[in-house]
Amino acid sequence: MPPKPSATEVYDSVAQPAVPLGGTEKYAQFLAANQRYPAGAMQKGIQGTVKVSFIVEKTGTVNEVKVDAPLSPELDAEAIRLIKSGPKWTPAKHRNQVVRQRIYVPVSFVMSPGSEVVTMGAKERPITTSAADIAASANPNRPAVVAPDHPTRPVGGTEAFFEWIEKNQKYPLLARQRKIQGKVLVEFVVQTDGSLTDVRVVKKMGSGLDEEALRLIKAAPKWEPASYNGKPLKQKMILPVLFQL
Repeated sequence: MPPKPSATEVYDSVAQPAVPLGGTEKYAQFLAANQRYPAGAMQKGIQGTVKVSFIVEKTGTVNEVKVDAPLSPELDAEAIRLIKSGPKWTPAKHRNQVVRQRIYVPVSFVMSPGSEVVTMGAKERPITTSAADIAASANPNRPAVVAPDHPTRPVGGTEAFFEWIEKNQKYPLLARQRKIQGKVLVEFVVQTDGSLTDVRVVKKMGSGLDEEALRLIKAAPKWEPASYNGKPLKQKMILPVLFQL
C-alpha cells in the first residue's frame, strides 16, 4: 500500500485538484467583476499578467498568497488583494485524503480599447486650441482672430470645476460592468456670456461614457469668458472628462 499523504505537505499535483466554490467559470467572473485597475498603473500605461500562487488549505481557505512573476508594484498588490478577497475552495484530495494544494492563477490587467492614459488625475487642465480658434465677438460678421489677453477659465477656477464634474458624474452602468476607464475629450465654445455651446466629443470611448461627458459639459456652470483689450471673446476649448472606477 502507498503511504498516506502527509498532514502538512503541500502538493502541486494531486488526483483530485482543488476547485473554487461555484466552479472555475464563476471564479473567473468574480475576478473580473472585482478587479480595480490601479490609477498609477493606468498613468504609466502598464498592462500584463500577474502570476499569483497560493495554498488551498484543507478547510478550503486561501493562504500564503504571493506573486511568482512580478509585473509592477501596483498591479502585484491588486492581484494579491483580489485573490485574498475571493471565495473559498473545495480542497484537493489525494489517495482519498484531503490535502493542501498549491494553486497558480494568472491575473490579467488590460486597459479597455480606446481608453487613454490618465496623466494628471481628476484635476487636469482644460486644453486650449490655437489662436485660430479664438474669434472676437464684437463684430460677428467679421470675427477677428486674436490671442486673448485673459483666456477663458471656469468660475471659481479649474479645480472647482473638476470637483463639480466629479460630484455630478453618473458612471454609466454598461461602462461599469465592462470596467471601462479613461477620459473622453470634449470640445466646446465658451461664449461671451460664459455659457458653453457647440459641445461635441472629439475622442470617444463608448459604453455610455461619451453621452455622460456631453451631459456633464452641457449642464456645467458658466465660465469666465476670454477677453482682448477689455472686450469679451468666445473661445474654443477641449476638456478631458475623466472616468475612473
